[in-house]
Amino acid sequence: MAAPAAPERAVRNVVFVDGVRTPFGKAGPKGIYAETRADDLVVKVIRELLRRYPELPPERVDEVAIAATTQIGDQGLTIGRTAALLSGLPKSVPGFAIDRMCAGAMTAVTTTASGIAFGAYDIVIAGGVEHMGRHPMGEGVDPNPRIVADKLVDPTALVMGQTAENVHDRYPHLTKQRCDEYAARSQERYAEAVKTGKIGPELVPVATRSAELGWGLATEDEPPRPGTTVETLAALKTPFRPHGRVTAGNAAGLNDGATGCILADEATARELGLPVGMRLVGYAFAGVEPEVMGVGPVPATEKVLARTGLSISDIGLFEINEAFAVQVLAFLDHFGIADDDPRVNQWGGAIACGHPLASSGVRLMTQLSRQFAERPDVRYGLTTMCIGIGMGGTVIWENPHWNGEK
Repeated sequence: MAAPAAPERAVRNVVFVDGVRTPFGKAGPKGIYAETRADDLVVKVIRELLRRYPELPPERVDEVAIAATTQIGDQGLTIGRTAALLSGLPKSVPGFAIDRMCAGAMTAVTTTASGIAFGAYDIVIAGGVEHMGRHPMGEGVDPNPRIVADKLVDPTALVMGQTAENVHDRYPHLTKQRCDEYAARSQERYAEAVKTGKIGPELVPVATRSAELGWGLATEDEPPRPGTTVETLAALKTPFRPHGRVTAGNAAGLNDGATGCILADEATARELGLPVGMRLVGYAFAGVEPEVMGVGPVPATEKVLARTGLSISDIGLFEINEAFAVQVLAFLDHFGIADDDPRVNQWGGAIACGHPLASSGVRLMTQLSRQFAERPDVRYGLTTMCIGIGMGGTVIWENPHWNGEK
């Protein structure tokens, strides 16, 4: 007797309900989270999502996916599962850890979103954490010597700042002056967004402790440098190369922080009364030469545009992770977008607020979702980032508040 045919599965709409994050801190012994555990930052984020949405029964969460680049110490031990338990979610809720370096949280979202579209999940929590003060990038790793000995990659590919210098070499028209101008504008846009309340509602206050100073409360990002000018940036040292172009001012710093979001099948979200912040359209990851990893967002974006049938002119808002200013400019130049285009990082970016590696993808998504709510004239937006060891990732989202051709 023949086995019964497997049921046909229709792809379901996946929605981004909402996202939150901790304030981002400076990595190191003087940073706000110097004596705070990485997993406790994730726990704070998950608990805040559940607090904000009491209409979501905790037992309805089907998966918790948490990314970390350095999966060691308090970022190890399958952090998605341990953070779920520590957050008070039922023990029936599973979890896992994920690593795609800077795009960890982005990959946590796309991976679990695929499960929702397929019907394996209805609701998930996805996010990321990086405590670069406790766990510097590369801590405890043992790269295979053949990577360099067999000339699979240039030795500079393993140092992110040097890869940014390589992008400058490849595209000499992306000058240090342009990068400094972009960086100063990022700081200015971020400061204005904080002042006007655009950035702030998504932040989760975090209790911090210090053996020297006692207890504190982190309520705002620590890295921003308000009042930054092109003149002050021009005077900074270039640590990756003598007379180079990459500085601490036109790149994101070393940071600590966590992010998280709720994703759901659209019908399930509406059944529970959860808001719909964005609708997933498509995503793509692409590989590039590791020594110029900063150009990764270009082929990833080309790939997802081709797969979704959209063009770059259809995108009304861009959230690009500012690992390095030169990497953002390479993307903008490729697509013919002006350095100061108001559609791009309108609330500033990682150069101002920080880039705790694996957590940043959900920061981009959370900001895009909040921008969509204010812009019913915009139908599509994208989040994109370069990824260490030569990759890029791009996710395209649709605005549920779009008002058609009005």
